[in-house]
Amino acid sequence: MGLFTRRSQNVNTQDGAAVATLEVDPALAALTGDYVIDAAHSSIGFTVRHAMVTNVRGAFAEHEGTLHLDGADPARSTASIDVKIASVDTGIADRDGHLRSGDFFDAETYPLMTFRSTEARQLGGDTYRITGELTIKDVTRPLSIDLEFNGSATDPYGNQRVGFEGSADILRSDWGLTWNAALETGGVVVSDKVKLTFDISAIKQA
Repeated sequence: MGLFTRRSQNVNTQDGAAVATLEVDPALAALTGDYVIDAAHSSIGFTVRHAMVTNVRGAFAEHEGTLHLDGADPARSTASIDVKIASVDTGIADRDGHLRSGDFFDAETYPLMTFRSTEARQLGGDTYRITGELTIKDVTRPLSIDLEFNGSATDPYGNQRVGFEGSADILRSDWGLTWNAALETGGVVVSDKVKLTFDISAIKQA
């Protein structure tokens, strides 16, 4: 069942005609509230093609964010995420240092990558699309992320959690990340297309 699924029921008007209305599922409505992303159990990562033949995967170890979920009206749901660029980790120290440099993110000048939602809607079932503004360095552009709602649970410490996972494809050049090098066999070292991935666990606030 989707996070924002609502059940139809018939209500009689004053003239006796039956019309369909929507009744919010109480179990889902109970999820309405403010949440903080649990960075220790969440991941914000990326995949990019290297040398035209293989993929390099990485993640940002340090990030924080908040969600507001509205179980009655998904359009009222929001998300805000801040990612610390210097925390980028691809498993290779030299490569991470290059990504932090002015050739790419320039982490010293622009320490954060941010996302602020502007719209949320259900695509069907447990799939949702959240649209907002992604800022990298000094460039802000629209971004839509398709997410799957993985459910909710109460953990052993009494915290109510919700989980989402999803992805979005971007062109890094749209955000001014244009560094590259040509290969002798043709093509370039780093693809323009980057897949962003999100695996989010968030804790409801009292």
